Amino acid sequence: MPLASQKECRIAFVGGGAMAREHIRAFADIPGVTLAGIANRTESKASALATEFGLPFVTSAIDRLYEETKADIVQVSVYETAILPVMRQVLAHPWTVLMEKPVGLNPTEAEAILDAASASGRRVYVGLNRRAMSSTRAVLEDVQDDPAPRYIRVQDQQSLATARAIGHDERVVETWMYANSIHLVDYLLAFGRGSIASVDVIEPWRPRDPGVVIAKVTFSSGDIGLYEAIWNAPGPWACTVSTPRRRWELRPLERASYVDAGSRTVVSVDPDPADLTYKPGFRRHAEWMVAAWNGEKTPLPNLAEGVAAMQLTQRIYEPHR
Repeated sequence: MPLASQKECRIAFVGGGAMAREHIRAFADIPGVTLAGIANRTESKASALATEFGLPFVTSAIDRLYEETKADIVQVSVYETAILPVMRQVLAHPWTVLMEKPVGLNPTEAEAILDAASASGRRVYVGLNRRAMSSTRAVLEDVQDDPAPRYIRVQDQQSLATARAIGHDERVVETWMYANSIHLVDYLLAFGRGSIASVDVIEPWRPRDPGVVIAKVTFSSGDIGLYEAIWNAPGPWACTVSTPRRRWELRPLERASYVDAGSRTVVSVDPDPADLTYKPGFRRHAEWMVAAWNGEKTPLPNLAEGVAAMQLTQRIYEPHR
């Protein structure tokens, strides 16, 4: 999607980790973008990224980041337990915001951020990058004019033991479905049309004994989604979208293939080169973000859509005692 204008867009970053680095790489490739500065609680991490990418201003304070850069856009990539307090500081300033998922540690925090953004009048978008991957775009472009009902099957796999072994805060481990399963749950919202008519939990979440979670999601359009998660056992991350005409499969998620009705031939779709050069979806997300700031309509999910993904995850994972 070409940008309608090449006027300068100043972008600042909050966060000093791997995700922040990937966003900086992607934004640096967008015409008309100036990397203005970076803030992180641990300033040495921000300084390392500033040196690598030539960002001229480094600070540990978000207020100073805005005061010194007057950035048009701020991209926020911070740890889950810091999202709510950081976003409250970010929303005090009149920049357009792209925040990494999840939208808070849990749905309560996500809704608080949405309320704060609404009260401040800020425009906030969410980095649900799998919507921007060329594999996902290929499916959406193919089915957009097909009125037939869609059957969407999402397969998830998670492990609380792995989350703990990586060293995550226990608060994040306890809400791991929002930190990680949201990547998969959002496919239901990306491909399903209309509003959610019902969520029927077939196999519930058992927090004391995690195993299989299955839920059927029915949309007002007639589309049906099936979410299947396997906890603490092997399984794929995959998504299929089936219509009477064609069955699409994303497995791995970055690769799309399809089979037509009446055929057994699997046709693979090559990924966009940007998804091979950058973290998949990030280059397109960055382009959409600059276009949205510039007043253009883009597919970039807004904060309300990010909160909706948290709320659907909550409905699927209502615990069974």
